[in-house]
Amino acid sequence: MRTALVIARRELLAYFISPIAYMVSAVFLLIAGYLFSLILIQSQQATMEGLFFNIMVVLIFVVPLLTMRLLSDEQKSGTLEILLTAPVRDWEVVFGKYLAAMAMFGVMLACTLYFPFILWRVGGSPDWGPIMTGYLGLLLLTSAMMAIGTLTSAITENQIVAAVLGFGILLLLWLIEAAGNVATGSASVLSYLSMPSHYNDFARGAINLEDVVYYLSVTIAALFIATRMLETRRYR
Repeated sequence: MRTALVIARRELLAYFISPIAYMVSAVFLLIAGYLFSLILIQSQQATMEGLFFNIMVVLIFVVPLLTMRLLSDEQKSGTLEILLTAPVRDWEVVFGKYLAAMAMFGVMLACTLYFPFILWRVGGSPDWGPIMTGYLGLLLLTSAMMAIGTLTSAITENQIVAAVLGFGILLLLWLIEAAGNVATGSASVLSYLSMPSHYNDFARGAINLEDVVYYLSVTIAALFIATRMLETRRYR
């Protein structure tokens, strides 16, 4: 675990060196601020439920950009082979990279924490319960999305391909519930696989164990497959 933290620290520093991280963060915060202002003006309500759902859509584009270089860049530059020959386990490499991406998003999300205080300062009476569970849900949702992005980055050495593949998988998991609405026998299964459907309770102030298990299961499964993909490189 200590090695994974060292890798995460190294990767996090690389984020702040790269201009892409600053560009993605700036665009994310700009869109989040715009949506917050727009929803607040139109609804005239001290709530962030609408903002949370809109941020989920933005994450479909943001997450692939944050994860596309995690392992693909190492493969392209040849440093992954050097890293794999070091006394480090494959899961530590994958988990360390994943932790760095989550930490980067955590910094971005922390910059939105002033939104609830704006609601309070302008004279509103925000319900802090749904706001806290909404942020918790975003972290769990992003955890699953980041794990999928880490997986796609392990599949290919091309960053653009990794980003497009990650975007495609996330979009599929977003729209799969619509397929469940027209399907007959597999409707419940398709609806369960839908990522946004498991966030609804969080935005309303409730923590459903089924939703927590879903996001954690996707995270663990994606990181496990990414580790297996990395292990195959040892035998090439």
